[in-house]
Amino acid sequence: MKKIRLSSTAGSFKTRVWQFTLASSSVVLLFLLASLQSVAQVTGTVGGDDTPELPGVSVVVKGTTIGTTTDINGKYSIAAPSNSTLTFSFVGYLPQEVVVGNQSVINVTLNTDAAALEEVVVVGYGTVRKSQLTGAISTVKAKDITDLPIENTQQALQGRIAGVDVMQAGSKPGTEPRVVIRGRRSFGASNDPLYVLDGIPLATGTGDINPNDIASMEVLKDASATAIYGARGANGVVLITSKRGTKGKPVVYYDAYFGVSKAHDIIDLMDGDQFANTKREAYRQADGTIPNDDLIFTAVELESIALGRSTDYLDDMLQTGTKMNHQIGFAGGNDRSQFYMSLNYYKDNGIIPNQDYNRNVLRVNLDHQVTKNIKIGLSSFMNYSIRNGENFNPLGGAYRENPLGQPYNEDGTLNFLPTEDGLRSNPFSELVDGAVVNQRKSNRIFAGIYAEWDILKNLKYRFNFGPDIRNDKYDNFLGTFTNAVRLGPPRASTLNTDVFNYTVENILSYDKELLGNHKLNITGVQSLQRDHTEFNSVSVEGIPSETQQYNSVGTATTILGVESGLSEWTILSYMARVNYGINDKYLLTASMRADGASRFGANTKWGYFPAVAVAWNMSEESFIKNIPAIDLMKFRVSYGSIGNQGIDPYQTQGLLTQTAYNFGNNAAFGYAPGTIGNPDLKWETSTTANVGLDFSLFSGRVYGSLEYYNTNTSDLLLSRNLPTSTGFSLVTTNVGKTRNSGFEGTISTVNVSKSNSFKWSTDFTFFTNKEEIVELANGKVDDVGNGWFIGQPLSVIYDYEQQGIWQTNEADLAASYGGVPGEVRIVDQNNDGAINSDDRVIQGSGVPKFSGGITNRLKYKNWDFSAFVYARLGQTIRSSFHTSYNTLFGRYNNIDVDYWTPTNPVNTFPKPNQNQESPKWNSSLNIFDGSFVKVRNINLGYNFAEAAAKKLGMQSLRLYTSIQQPFIFSSFISKYSGSDPETDFDASLSGNVTPSTWSATFGLNVKF
Repeated sequence: MKKIRLSSTAGSFKTRVWQFTLASSSVVLLFLLASLQSVAQVTGTVGGDDTPELPGVSVVVKGTTIGTTTDINGKYSIAAPSNSTLTFSFVGYLPQEVVVGNQSVINVTLNTDAAALEEVVVVGYGTVRKSQLTGAISTVKAKDITDLPIENTQQALQGRIAGVDVMQAGSKPGTEPRVVIRGRRSFGASNDPLYVLDGIPLATGTGDINPNDIASMEVLKDASATAIYGARGANGVVLITSKRGTKGKPVVYYDAYFGVSKAHDIIDLMDGDQFANTKREAYRQADGTIPNDDLIFTAVELESIALGRSTDYLDDMLQTGTKMNHQIGFAGGNDRSQFYMSLNYYKDNGIIPNQDYNRNVLRVNLDHQVTKNIKIGLSSFMNYSIRNGENFNPLGGAYRENPLGQPYNEDGTLNFLPTEDGLRSNPFSELVDGAVVNQRKSNRIFAGIYAEWDILKNLKYRFNFGPDIRNDKYDNFLGTFTNAVRLGPPRASTLNTDVFNYTVENILSYDKELLGNHKLNITGVQSLQRDHTEFNSVSVEGIPSETQQYNSVGTATTILGVESGLSEWTILSYMARVNYGINDKYLLTASMRADGASRFGANTKWGYFPAVAVAWNMSEESFIKNIPAIDLMKFRVSYGSIGNQGIDPYQTQGLLTQTAYNFGNNAAFGYAPGTIGNPDLKWETSTTANVGLDFSLFSGRVYGSLEYYNTNTSDLLLSRNLPTSTGFSLVTTNVGKTRNSGFEGTISTVNVSKSNSFKWSTDFTFFTNKEEIVELANGKVDDVGNGWFIGQPLSVIYDYEQQGIWQTNEADLAASYGGVPGEVRIVDQNNDGAINSDDRVIQGSGVPKFSGGITNRLKYKNWDFSAFVYARLGQTIRSSFHTSYNTLFGRYNNIDVDYWTPTNPVNTFPKPNQNQESPKWNSSLNIFDGSFVKVRNINLGYNFAEAAAKKLGMQSLRLYTSIQQPFIFSSFISKYSGSDPETDFDASLSGNVTPSTWSATFGLNVKF
């Protein structure tokens, strides 16, 4: 049976995609060129307000692709119709437009673009000019988000923000990546950042937000930037700003794309012949002989061998996935009212049947100036989503199923038991319509309401109210013909969860200019956030008819469980912040936040978190100001503390648990203490020192920032073991310390900007982070049982180290270690002549040593091209494929490995053995280098000329095509025929994860 890897067939399809796109777009371009009018020659000189001659200035006939650039003396010559307009533009200068008319000579002076350095950046509870930032804040703009056809907001951060690690294993529809900012700090508390949407902290995630509605995302990383969010900002803050309406003529937007996806680098499994040979080898006797096949194989296996029948369950189970996105939006307004509305439909059909995700989002953003000094507004969205297959993945069964079974009966129907194995069933049975249902329906309404009152000229009050309501209905059904039920009565369950979270904030801000060159801003905040979550569930067995699924659980014969619960928490906060600047040269930010959280003990509910930052705009000093090459040079230092309250409610209280006992001759239930309370449980505190440098050089051609940070976290929220004599096993307490330190940078360059004919820019981000445990419950002493080691990351791979395979000529030495030739050879780390737990060593962790991304953007006339490459290097992974699916004992199918035999004495994998369900020391076989480089996205677009778009009744039209993740470079793939090594910090690659994919997408952007 010939095996073909999907990656080898993908190339021709990708080639056809690009050929079609290039050919069709070239036709459009030729048509436009042929329709040009007769023209006259225009010449001139272009200078700047700081220089009489500017070389490389772009001179373009507006609305066309006709353009040129000024020479070394600032001179140009261009053919332009008399009724046209010339546009002059250059990096670091404001663009200028001039009507040609009857002029044959047009000289222009461009003004320096100070706004390039004065870009407004969103910070907590306000905005600030980019040149006045004192904290470590990075930004992703809408253009970066729309470059990628992404499903959720987190994906837009990967590789684009230094210090932010975004991890997603596989491609299951509806899965949200994990985001960690500057490393993990805590064992028991959350390490997830806080997400704030239009000023309102989110408590129920960002998966319901439509990425196309986002105007920008700011990531707050150091204590100075995050301390204003106190306990919730311990792990960094992501500020999400949605698009809003602007004054002017209403605009209608329509954006759409459609894409197909295929599995990427599927791990190789044995076919029927390979499995048969492995099973024969597993039955090899001590004298080297192998019994006859009739003593090794079952009847159905012998039949398959005779017929040459081999079933590739994995390949037959995978399908071509599809993605579809449609969005229509409206924006506009006048001097008093502005609006933005959008309706989005998104559908992702995965590469495995019964895995899909559908999201429908309606957004309405309104701003209205009620009076001269009162403004009100709304930021809202409503979401309805359906996700199928959240916890369904039949690939585990497909990996293990014996390829010599008989999956179909003679009449073509499915054979539920393809082999005689008592624990296995046909993986295809899981895909029969209605056999397995795993569905989550979600409804969410978010409404951020604000009112602003300009009390005095310099004094403003703002009121925020943000209710966030979510309802989840999670349903499951398992029919009789599934592996979990295995011919038993059908099972069903349903879980309903209702969440009501709201935030109320009162914000007072004061802005004042003093003495002409001193600027003062004072912000005070009072905030309350409250969460109410309740759930109820029921699970049953014995559904009378499988068509009922989970819709009539009351008719079931057996109730397996009924449960309900309620959880509430509240956080009350007060914050004050002062910003002070002198001459835009010397900058100071100081803040203090006090948080009171219901989750903590009666004695320690309140935490206090101060922070201070200073910045020196060196480029405002005379000794630098006179250096033409330097536009901006700013040095920053910050120091502050932030808390973490990310534990479940009620952990500080002594809770009761239900227990059964005999009351006379009757069974009864009673209640006994289940957990021990800790009224002194307090905030986990992280203190961060940050040093940064912001720069812009050569009129904005090179710009970016560099950062070094050191974060020390103390009073870790951790479950500590108790002596069993106390009646309790664990108590949550504050013990231990961790540290994260690292270096990160963002560098952007404008490589070429000669004219509208060609532009090229590059964005590069990188970071390194050292995550380490400083102290544990017993001080600077390792906790081997939990895998915690002083000076090491919070999770490591601690196991035996493989030295190869015992060879025939090493039989005596192998015997001294209790082994035989063909078994795994383990390194005797302490040379004591025995292999035991003392020989385990740290072999790496899922924490990378380096991460980064690089984006190149090119524009040639009406064409635009971008390519994004992402790298994560230095991490170690554990592949369950090489343990769970590498048993080598002839019962289950096996990944295709080069195993040891007397005639094939390799040093990689051990010999098959039917007397053991997995090889001896098999955990040492699944440790690999997890480094990878991914070409995450390649995008090619064509922008129709303004005149051509107007003929179609549009303001603008762009067609594009892109390929996502076409290439993954990793030794795990090239050397070990593995799959995509991207995973979480736990470093575990699971066979139950939907394989990652590459996809090709076609789309359009229209503005009316």
